Amino acid sequence: MNKKVLSWFILIVLSLVWGSSFILMKQGLKAYTSDEVAALRITIASIFMLPFLIKHYNQLNLLKNLKGLILMGVFGNLIPAFLFTKAETQISSSLTGMLNALTPMFTVIIGVLFFSQKLNRFQLMGVLVGFLGAIALVTLGDDENDQTTNIMYSLLVALATICYAISVNGIGVYLSNINSITATVWSFSIIGPIAAIYLFGFTDVVAHTQASPQGLKSLGFICILAIFGSALSVIVYNSLIKMAGTVFAASCTYLIPVAAIAWGLYDGETVTFFQILAIFIIIGGIWIINAAPNTETDKDVMS
Repeated sequence: MNKKVLSWFILIVLSLVWGSSFILMKQGLKAYTSDEVAALRITIASIFMLPFLIKHYNQLNLLKNLKGLILMGVFGNLIPAFLFTKAETQISSSLTGMLNALTPMFTVIIGVLFFSQKLNRFQLMGVLVGFLGAIALVTLGDDENDQTTNIMYSLLVALATICYAISVNGIGVYLSNINSITATVWSFSIIGPIAAIYLFGFTDVVAHTQASPQGLKSLGFICILAIFGSALSVIVYNSLIKMAGTVFAASCTYLIPVAAIAWGLYDGETVTFFQILAIFIIIGGIWIINAAPNTETDKDVMS
């Protein structure tokens, strides 16, 4: 399998996995608070990664790579986990997944503003197209909530995508020469204890697990979310960044809404025709971003 085909295969698989994350969060919220779901997700993912730490603990200079690991762990996992679950207490999982498509836009903007990345006209055009589609999702609203609530909680998703953009650029700049598993293991080793201390010291997670009829079932969904949606997928995602570039890797969020919509419809959520139309506009953005024959991103993908 050549590099281009492999890159697209990974992109599609990641989109399906992360597109399923939003419905898993929703299932977790049936027994736990939003903070508990987020903290459980990070804690379980960190525990899952512990065996890998034995092999990879000495394969990097921790102090030298600390900045990149913090950007990856805190902005790529810890903060977004809390923002997404909080948003889903008021807006649907499908809308949350669709708004996740803001990530490529912010990836380009953050890269240009803070990481000395160059912006070409195709990337700019693609970002603008994707941005217009994402704005349409917010302004069209969520049938389950009033417009004010919809916008307020949608902004939490937007803030999460900004965090993702910081992480993506940080990985590309500071961790490009670090093994993907090593970087992931260490980043979760940094944020895992923080999440665990908050979970068991400042929440009622144990009481909710015991008292709620949905406790164990919700915990099972969160375990799936943590292991596949966080730990394993982050390893694969870091590999994709190194293989195909930051903008192409972040473009998986244009495809994530497709899976999020499918799960939302299966779970009885309402998705309007105009939201579907907005998603087609957003997906058009990924094609434009990757259409230029001579951009650095395309050279990486096609070489």
